[in-house]
Amino acid sequence: MNIPTLTAQITRVCPQAPPGAQRYADQLMGYVLWGVGILFVLGIVVSIGAIVAGRVFGMPHASKAGVVGVALVFLAVLAYLVGPGIVDSMLGAGCI
Repeated sequence: MNIPTLTAQITRVCPQAPPGAQRYADQLMGYVLWGVGILFVLGIVVSIGAIVAGRVFGMPHASKAGVVGVALVFLAVLAYLVGPGIVDSMLGAGCI
């Protein structure tokens, strides 16, 4: 067997999940999706609470931290939406 043929065979290897495992992988990804969504909402609620509490109790540092928190949550949401597309384009079809 020559090297070009061996290289061609190696590049055709595509990882596949074992039979019946896709259902559990989908379920796990669903849990992760809902968990991340809940964390985004919690981050917004806590940040808005910090802004309100800072204004009510006269604590400007809490208000500033709340504004930074809202901005960071929105940046995290953007990264969450854009990141998988970038990773998918880098990995291609998933074949080695």
